[in-house]
Formats: sequence, structure tokens, C-alpha cells
Amino acid sequence: MRDALQNTCEHRCAKIDNLTVKLGGNVILDNVNLHVDCGEVIGIVGPNGAGKTTLLRTLLGEIPYHGSIAFRISGSLTKKPKIGYVPQKLQFDLSSPISVADLVAAAINSKPIWAGVSKELLEKAESVLSLFSAEHLLKRRIGELSGGELQRVLLAIAMTPEPELLLLDEPASGVDVKGLFLFYQIVDDLRKKHHIAVILVTHDLAGVSCYVNRLILLNRSVIAEGAPQDVLSDEKLVKAFGPSLWNISCLPDSISKEADNGNH
Repeated sequence: MRDALQNTCEHRCAKIDNLTVKLGGNVILDNVNLHVDCGEVIGIVGPNGAGKTTLLRTLLGEIPYHGSIAFRISGSLTKKPKIGYVPQKLQFDLSSPISVADLVAAAINSKPIWAGVSKELLEKAESVLSLFSAEHLLKRRIGELSGGELQRVLLAIAMTPEPELLLLDEPASGVDVKGLFLFYQIVDDLRKKHHIAVILVTHDLAGVSCYVNRLILLNRSVIAEGAPQDVLSDEKLVKAFGPSLWNISCLPDSISKEADNGNH
């Protein structure tokens, strides 16, 4: 059972009110209202083009917006919280000689890695990776990693230094079931141990429902919000995803029946 959350204003990490984002004359997000509390993981689901990644980039301060975004850390309002971010895709040359050690060392050290990685820095990098069951990847080249291994390395970097808000964009992409299970377990442990707020964008409706406190269905605006079992049985979810939703296994019977009825 998920531990209880204190969802009062003083425990609220981020609060979004009437958020609207327009890019190139197109409305990407329209009057979005949501919040995430400290020590809470919320999952954001929605069809392609729903504005999920745009929401994360807006929280990162990369995209202009109308509305209000307020951050409260340890009961005090702040304009610049520490934010960790794991992007949906990482563009890099698969033939690059850059190792996991190089990547992690660059995250924890201000000096350029081309100058070399000292023994002390290497030990720090290994220590950081060990928190994410990834220390054995230290000397591997980035291009040699599986999807799940790369996500764990990126999560280790996003948590260095420890953030107050962690944003995860499609961590299930390109990751096998075993790797995904381990990733979700690590994120859940981070939430419990460090009391950080986590916003997780995903298409993995069935898998993520066991690890989030709330699910939010986003399609330019918030369509549905609540406990995972409630949102997963909401007819609005069926309408938002369409037939592609039923490629995901282990969904509640009530949804499967709605899908069958809709196909007749």
C-alpha cells in the first residue's frame, strides 16, 4: 500500500494554474491545472501530441507560457527549485568512445572530462551508479548500453545533485519488462527515501499504475485525474487513446469490455 501523503499547501512541491502554451499559433496546452506534492509520484498519460513533453519542458523553463507555476520547497516558495530531468531521447553517436564513467563524472564535476577522470572522481561516479544498481556499467561505452541500462544511468545523473522535483519523460521507451520493473522500483525507492516529487510521463498504463499515487490523463488539458484504478476505468481514457490502448496488457476487465463493445 502506498504511504499516506500530506497534500496540504505547505507540502505541495509544484502547483500549476491555468497553464496555456501556444507554439507557432497552435495551442499545445490549454488551461492546465494540476499539482504534485512532495514525496508523490504522478503519472501523466495521453495520446501522441497531447502536450506531455511540452508540459515538462515548460516546468524546466524552456518554453514561454501563460498562467501560473509555483514551486514550494520545505514550505517556502521558490522560483528556481532543483530539477532532475530524464529526457525521452538522448541523441549521441553510437560509435563514440564516451563511457558511462565519463558521462557521470561530467555531471558531478565542473572540470571537462577531456582532461581525464581521476581515481577519486571515478570512485564517486561508481558510488553514484551503485544507488541505481548500475555500478557494473561504469566502464561500458554509452553506445553499448541497453535501453534499460541507459535509463538507469540517466536517472543517476538526474539525481546528481539530489533534486527537489524529478521529471521523467517516457522512461518505458525501448526498455524490456525486466528493466522497466527495476526502473520503477528505483524511482519508488527514491520517492520514499528522499521525499522528492516525481512527474512521470508514460504510455505504459498497466505497468506504471502500481507505482504512482495519481494518474492524470492529458490531452491539451486535464481530461481525468485520480487514483490509477479510477482513471484506468474512465471512459474518457478509451476515447483519448482509441484502439491503440488495447495493445497494452493487464488492463482492468471493465476497460477491455468497453473496448470490445466499441469495436462492434
